[in-house]
Amino acid sequence: MSTEPRIGFYVCHCGSNIAGTVDVRAIADFARTQDGVAVSRDYRFMCSSPGQELIKKDIKELGLNRIVVAACSPTMHEATFRRVCQESGVNPYLFQIANIREQCSWVTEDKELATEKARGLVAAALNRVLYQRPLLTRKVPVNARTLIVGGGIAGIQAALEIADAGHDVVLVEQSPSVGGHMIQLDKTFPTLDCSACILTPKMTMVGAHPHIKLMTYAEVIGVSGYVGNFKVKVRKKARFVDVAKCTGCGVCWNNCPRVVAPEERVIKKGDTIAKTVLRPGTQPVAEAAHG
Repeated sequence: MSTEPRIGFYVCHCGSNIAGTVDVRAIADFARTQDGVAVSRDYRFMCSSPGQELIKKDIKELGLNRIVVAACSPTMHEATFRRVCQESGVNPYLFQIANIREQCSWVTEDKELATEKARGLVAAALNRVLYQRPLLTRKVPVNARTLIVGGGIAGIQAALEIADAGHDVVLVEQSPSVGGHMIQLDKTFPTLDCSACILTPKMTMVGAHPHIKLMTYAEVIGVSGYVGNFKVKVRKKARFVDVAKCTGCGVCWNNCPRVVAPEERVIKKGDTIAKTVLRPGTQPVAEAAHG
């Protein structure tokens, strides 16, 4: 196939969706005057089987190596026309679609203005495809492990569903324990169910699931790579205890030399001020004063 650009241009009537507002024949005539255009046609429904066969026939007989279709949104039929190009031996990434339905005919009542706008959209698409280069589809290895940042109810549920599907998950939480804000609540809206009753079993499942690696008291400090092959740096904060031996008894808290900040909690109720002293290694001491 020739490397010199030979563009096939096709404008769709889309019934009356486009042709009712845009002069499609004038658009086809305009496209013939543009650089690199070897053939320009208008057809009632380009996405139909006859419309697709028309493109395939022109590619074979006229040696087209680039295709532009002026029709509806790319989200509708870009994949359709790329497949037509691929089946005809044209690189699918040398195809361009000009959206003259959603971006033109549907939003412009005046036919002359709509046609003029369509000319601009078509000219842009033709010039773009003129300078495009073929792209190749490659397959690369993908790391199926999933990283979830945040061990609240959303992170916990996502981790469990992915892990239950048989995929490895790394769950990173900056706090010493998962649960997030929900575990601090009493009731949940709108059913007023017990928050802990819902979340505690899920927290236990996350910690014991064979496909979940739980990293609490840690934070993500760097992400590199690309989709399917990300590399993530995680900093684990110092705990000063042996996690493997920890039973959660709390004795280390009572003997910790670090001063808790804040050192006291102040509660005001009317003229009464209640202060609770918070110091490690001592029992909380409450003091009451009247203002």
